[in-house]
Amino acid sequence: MIEVTNVCKRVITTEGKLDILDGINLTVGDGETLAIVGPSGSGKSTLLGILAGLDLPSSGSVIVNNQDITAMDEEGRAMVRAKDVGFVFQSFHLLPGLTALENVALPLELNGDGKALETANYYLDRVGLSSRTTHYPRQLSGGEQQRVAVARAFACKPTILFADEPTGNLDTGTGEIINDLLFDLNREEGTTLILVTHEINLAARCNLTLQLQAGRQMENGEANSKDLVS
Repeated sequence: MIEVTNVCKRVITTEGKLDILDGINLTVGDGETLAIVGPSGSGKSTLLGILAGLDLPSSGSVIVNNQDITAMDEEGRAMVRAKDVGFVFQSFHLLPGLTALENVALPLELNGDGKALETANYYLDRVGLSSRTTHYPRQLSGGEQQRVAVARAFACKPTILFADEPTGNLDTGTGEIINDLLFDLNREEGTTLILVTHEINLAARCNLTLQLQAGRQMENGEANSKDLVS
């Protein structure tokens, strides 16, 4: 479970104080799906980074699985991420010198998993890439690379998966395949799914939606549809 209480993020610019996030409150239960939506510059990715422990708020608290990650140092937050968190990014973040199998197996090996290759093969098969395990990223299409990234994320069995515009670099048809994979694995693995998206149809598949406008949390009906996708 994630509990967010009055999270704010402020930075000092040459023009003075800038509120990137202002008073965000939310609760996401185990296995739930949350879409963070809003126009560009509304603070979506900043909030995602704070929820994942990649960044700290200026004030407020974030509780992840009963642990206050905002009270931890970077080492403590890194341990939480290694144990509980998975990521899928828009730009895939695969290592070009490793095969699909090696990209999925690497974080498992770093965590001391003695069956890393077996697990990696299993999840690559789950995302339909059993015939592409020995291919390098340059030999894979964009959709295939994102499927490798999805397999890598779920192979570590995170309790929470964060996805930042996971289909932003893909065509519509391929994006739908990736979205289906995320929700299928969310349902089958019981993983909490939190994603940033501009896609109204994708947001509608989540059971929770957080709308941001200029860093502020919108109440139901306060933001209109064009605010979600601009």
